[in-house]
Amino acid sequence: MRSNERLLGIRMALDEAEKDRFSPWACLSSEAVRRRPDEDTLGGHRQYFSVDTDRILHSLAYSRYIDKTQVFYLVKNDHITHRVLHVQLVSKIARTIGRLLRLNEDLIEAIALGHDIGHTPFGHDGEAFLSALCEAHGIGSFQHSLQSVRFLQDIERKGRGWNLTLQVLDGIFCHNGELHTSALEPVTGRSFERLDEEMRLKRMDPKRDIWPMTLEGCVVRLADTISYIGRDIEDAIRLGLIRRDDLPSDCVRVLGNTNGTIVYTLVEDLAAHSLDLPFIRFSDEVGEALQRLKTFNHEAIYRNRLVKDQTPKIKIMFELMFDRYLQDLEEGNEASEIQRAYLEGMSPGYRENTPAAGMVRDFLAGMTDEYFLAQCRKNFFPEVRMGVF
Repeated sequence: MRSNERLLGIRMALDEAEKDRFSPWACLSSEAVRRRPDEDTLGGHRQYFSVDTDRILHSLAYSRYIDKTQVFYLVKNDHITHRVLHVQLVSKIARTIGRLLRLNEDLIEAIALGHDIGHTPFGHDGEAFLSALCEAHGIGSFQHSLQSVRFLQDIERKGRGWNLTLQVLDGIFCHNGELHTSALEPVTGRSFERLDEEMRLKRMDPKRDIWPMTLEGCVVRLADTISYIGRDIEDAIRLGLIRRDDLPSDCVRVLGNTNGTIVYTLVEDLAAHSLDLPFIRFSDEVGEALQRLKTFNHEAIYRNRLVKDQTPKIKIMFELMFDRYLQDLEEGNEASEIQRAYLEGMSPGYRENTPAAGMVRDFLAGMTDEYFLAQCRKNFFPEVRMGVF
């Protein structure tokens, strides 16, 4: 027997073993569904959700996590969390919970690592500014969860996309950790057609809450909150925005007052109250304490005037950049960065199905913080030249 046939046999045995090893509520690797046939994976040695993890890791969008703001932008401090660390923390926390609940860790890892790929530069402020511009130009709201799916499905590989599984794209789309919930239950029966429709409805109504189709997706969504709630507190203390004594005493009593104790308490509580159940949940006491702590973070950290002192400038830069690139497309300026760095080589399908404002949206959303600032300097700051023309 050839080596690749033996490896295929091992993969099939691993798939079969999941039926006994996993919870009856887990999503099996053999249940993975792709939008179109994928010859690269049918006879290979890798299980299907593991393939999706690899594809996300090798995407250009994943490499740009390295300079994407998590919360604190325009801050020079090597120990402040950036997006790349955040998704790794989400993955680790979610896989820990998934292991305790006997869920599919490959599926969890793929969702966790891909869930924030659509985030703009400058975090949620950048998202709000870009969304306002998108609505003003008639292409609907901008939401990073939708954009994450869009990058992986429609933009990566010059418009060909990665052909990821439905379960992974669904988990990425439904990951919204900003919407508080103490319990989640999978919504079964979703298809690619239903996913497309849900995304359309979500773009029209950003407040619409859509739950994942798998228990693994539910775990990632709650792990997203677990990963950032205490970490943002540590970052804010490090930057001198708050003191540890400022934390609400009732939250400290239940959850602790350090990131380590907060994460440990939340993970243990969630796992203990979700064992052998078709849904996941925090206990009432812990869920309520978590909600109060999120409120504290919003008021003391995310809306802190010291955090927001550069926000008006960022808003103006988004407006200027959007108008500049849109004008370049309308005038056919081939020297523009949006042509040379983004659209060159892009598939005809992308160009035909994406309006000019949508192309600008996609280009801006994919930028790192530093690239965005560099483009602003290049387009709007006067150059100092030598005195010879």
